[in-house]
Parts: sequence; C-alpha cells; structure tokens
Amino acid sequence: MDQQALIQTLSNLPLGDIRYFSSIGSTNDEAMQWAARGVRDLSIIVADQQTAGRGRLDRPWFTPPATALAFSLILRPKAEEVAHLSRIVGLAGLALADAFGKLGLAPQIKWPNDILLNGRKVAGILIELTWAGEEVDCVVVGVGVNVAKGATPSTDVLRFPAISLEHILGEAPDRIRLLYNILTSFISLRPHMHADSFMASWEKSLAYQGMDVRVEMGADQVIVGKVSGLEADGSLKILDEHGKSIAVRFGDVRLRLFA
Repeated sequence: MDQQALIQTLSNLPLGDIRYFSSIGSTNDEAMQWAARGVRDLSIIVADQQTAGRGRLDRPWFTPPATALAFSLILRPKAEEVAHLSRIVGLAGLALADAFGKLGLAPQIKWPNDILLNGRKVAGILIELTWAGEEVDCVVVGVGVNVAKGATPSTDVLRFPAISLEHILGEAPDRIRLLYNILTSFISLRPHMHADSFMASWEKSLAYQGMDVRVEMGADQVIVGKVSGLEADGSLKILDEHGKSIAVRFGDVRLRLFA
C-alpha cells in the first residue's frame, strides 16, 4: 500500500483529495484538522499503521503495520443530507457490509457502529463532526477493518471478541481493493440516505434481531429487552419485558447479548 497505488486504484471514483501515511497517530485526528482547512467533499486519509487509533468512547483501536485497513473519509453534507446526519453511521455500516458480502461473507451491523462476522467484531466506525458556528461543517467517517490475523488484539485487552477477514477467508484480501469496494458502496448508497428503503436495509442487517440484549446507558441506566428495529433517526428500538418499545439514542451506550 502506498500513495501511488491508492490514487491509481481509486482513480475512477469521485473522491476529493487522497492522503496516505505509512504511520500516523489517528486518521480521524488528521482528518478533523484537514477538514477545518476546507478540504473537498469525499477527501480521504488512509494509513498503514495507527499508533493512537481510537474507536467510540475513546477506546483504543489496534492498527499494527500491514494488517488492517484504516481510513477516514471527510463529508461536506449537502443541504438535503443535513436532516439525516444521524444515518451516516448506518451508511458506513451498510457500505462495509456490502463490501464484505462481495467476499462471500454474511456480515451483521452491531448497533451502533460495529460490523460482526460469526458474532465477532471485524470492523468499527467512528463518526466525528466539525462545526461552523451552530451548523455542521464536515462529518468525518473513521473506519478500521481487521484484514489480516495480526490486526486482532490479544484476548486479554478486548472488551468484545474480535476476528479478521483472514481468519474466515483463509487469506487476507487486498486492502486497496477492499477500500475501493467499500467506497463504491458508500458513494452509491449516499443519495438514498433519506429513503425508507435505506432504513429497511439497515434494519435487515442488524445483529441480534429478536434476541435478548442488555443496554448500558451511561453509568447507571440499564435496559434489558429484545432488539426490534430502528427509529427513523437510526436509534435502536428495544422491546422490554412489559412489551414497551424503548428508543436507545446514540451516545455513551454499550450493547451486549443478555445471558
């Protein structure tokens, strides 16, 4: 993986600027700074290694050299997208799921921001915003994919069991070709974020549908119930033991199967 190979492979996609780093602290941190300087829509930062990668809730994200796909995509929301910014995590999730499906896999989206294969995390998404006053200026979509076995941390540091594409496929797919497929799906799906069919696709891909889960919200609120779908804004719907539907909003939320 290098700058020239990225530019060559991605040349027919309507991207903005492309930056490659052999090693970086965090692609999202770099993208946030780049976005603030007025970079174009669909500009992208790709790194072979992250030394300070992070996921949601500032959890560390393990990205050793030559094993993972780590990138951050910068979006400048169009006027019609502003009302649906909360669906961008679903857009990224569906793009990843579609790309993995092209490899013959059956991924699921673990709400709100993880992709599972065989019940284990293979990819994560981190959404961050830059602001111009009270208006969103840019959305940064950070993605990390465990491609080779070496991208999977040891079990003693994991909060949730992980897996790599190589574990399942027997070999690690080409990272740039995988990136191309993810971006192609993302760009294709983006104009449909507003549609009911988009939400239906997201719901269909949800992990734990109809299963009992435990949702920890902040430090002191816990909900136990069955996953029943999504609200229009992408919030998770849980059916509690009394048959009441509860909407779980984005934020400091942890979702696990209830055992």
